[in-house]
Amino acid sequence: MNHTMRKQMKSVVIILFWLAVWQIAAVCIDNHILLVGPGQVLYAFAYNMIQPDFMKIVMHSFVRIGLGFFLALFAGLVLGAVSYRFTIMEEILAPAVQAVKSIPVASFVVILLVWFGSQKISFFISFLIVFPNVYVNMIAGMKSADAKLLQMAQVFGVGRGKRFFYLYRPAVMPYLVSSLKISLGMSWKSGVAAEVIGLSDYSMGERLYLSKIYLDTAGLFSWTLTIILVSFLFEKTMLWLVQIFEDWKPYPSIRAKRYNVPEKEAVSDTIWIKKVCKSYTLVPVLNNLSMSMTQGNRYLLMAPSGGGKTTLLKLLTGLENADSGDISGMPAHIGMVFQEDRLCEEYDAVCNIMLGMKGTGMENTIEYVRREAGKILPQECLTKPVRELSGGMRRRVSLLRAVLSSSDMLILDEPFTGLDEENRLHCAEYLLKNLGSRTLLVTTHREDDVELLRGIKITL
Repeated sequence: MNHTMRKQMKSVVIILFWLAVWQIAAVCIDNHILLVGPGQVLYAFAYNMIQPDFMKIVMHSFVRIGLGFFLALFAGLVLGAVSYRFTIMEEILAPAVQAVKSIPVASFVVILLVWFGSQKISFFISFLIVFPNVYVNMIAGMKSADAKLLQMAQVFGVGRGKRFFYLYRPAVMPYLVSSLKISLGMSWKSGVAAEVIGLSDYSMGERLYLSKIYLDTAGLFSWTLTIILVSFLFEKTMLWLVQIFEDWKPYPSIRAKRYNVPEKEAVSDTIWIKKVCKSYTLVPVLNNLSMSMTQGNRYLLMAPSGGGKTTLLKLLTGLENADSGDISGMPAHIGMVFQEDRLCEEYDAVCNIMLGMKGTGMENTIEYVRREAGKILPQECLTKPVRELSGGMRRRVSLLRAVLSSSDMLILDEPFTGLDEENRLHCAEYLLKNLGSRTLLVTTHREDDVELLRGIKITL
């Protein structure tokens, strides 16, 4: 007998134990108004199920509470995303959200009874219980997204839809699942409680109240069992759907055309860096730096550690602004290898590479990427989540993402870090073969990289 079967049998034994305790208590009390046994509850449950209005009652409550839940889920996700994007919206909604979280459900029930009557009360209560949880967790999830991945998306020009799906979605999902686990149960408990107070027609809450009036303890327990089962099935179905969405990892779509850039927006022949200064906490990193780079050439930037190489790359890509000075002539579309790999950990190598591709016009893009990636990566690693890859493999994925991007310039921050000599030479050969007419700027500590990449050395 395996571990799973032993665990299941243990659960069954525990349930049977408590059913036995329940039955013994009912026999000892011997008063069907105070307590009935599990057998009587099951009989009452079966009797209710064969009544012609049973499904009508269940569906009325399900539709009201379910609609409130789904509307709250939709509103929480949308308004949470908007509030993350626009801080003023979060500030405007904060008092209302705090009020909804603080005011007792009973107070809302009384107010809503006056405003809307009893028939819609469970809908509104379900909405008010669920919305704050989803809204707050949506904002928290989006704020937890990896800032370095967002910078990567900015450099590669990843669209907002892809950013949300591939970068924000993995960050949001743990928060969303946590809020749903709380909200799903609370929506049913509060919704049915509102039906009990409001006596909504054809509702499970109304049946609970009538069972209490007629001292029908078996009926009270059977309707409670019905509510538990419906709530349980609803919760499991929702969490199952959410899990499917979380596990869904499609490849990014690629536009058919490269870029629709008018001829008048042609790339400048020269990149100018004029008297650029940059400091961090009053410590100068770049001081009156001036240089130029001709489009189509290869440049290798060298400096000691802390000499400003990475800082200059951030200024060139627009990730940071210079304190003073001017940078002009930079092409609009850049492919980059960052100092860190900056990969989407849950997605495979092909997906990460395709995320950097934009309008390449390739037919059968997935097959093309697999074929190209196989030139510097083992085929068996292409379909694995990149978190399972070694440091050297992850570095090669980052390089492939930059090289295969639809860009006019490649900026590579120590691209061969973590590679052994064989893979270093192999990757350099692949880079030069696929560089085309693009400008290349590489930071490095190794003098022999200048000869390897046949570039112009620049020393900061």
